[in-house]
Amino acid sequence: MVEIISKRDGPRREDMQVKRLIEQNRSTIVRLADQISGGGYSASRKPRQQPKAEGLIIHVGGGAAPVVEARPSIQVTMNGRVISKDQNTGRQLHHIGDIRNRGGEQIFVLATKQNGFFSPVDETVAEALADLDGSRLAASYTEEQLAADIGAKLGID
Repeated sequence: MVEIISKRDGPRREDMQVKRLIEQNRSTIVRLADQISGGGYSASRKPRQQPKAEGLIIHVGGGAAPVVEARPSIQVTMNGRVISKDQNTGRQLHHIGDIRNRGGEQIFVLATKQNGFFSPVDETVAEALADLDGSRLAASYTEEQLAADIGAKLGID
């Protein structure tokens, strides 16, 4: 047996019967839904009251935040990275190099391609800091002094 289904205009007779059955039993369906959900079904169907702004400060999103000029400073991080960071935001501006342990000594390694860095510093920065590359840190020459020397050579206070 082959059943041929053709599209007709308007809703199908079966659909109309089901819709009519649901509408006739709407109160029973709502009552059962409330019983199962503990009254949550009817509560979710009610319109909600919009919050009122009594004593609240409402900010409407506008343009971009004002751009403040960066105030760079040189810092040696806890994991031995020497960076230039913005004092206003605390974000890193540039990675200058690393302090590495070589043969039991702490040595500053400038971020250049020759030293194996993927993202080297600019040529002008590399030229300015070339004499500090390979500097040994000890009790007489600390990380703070290295950061101050780098800042002085780059013109950063």
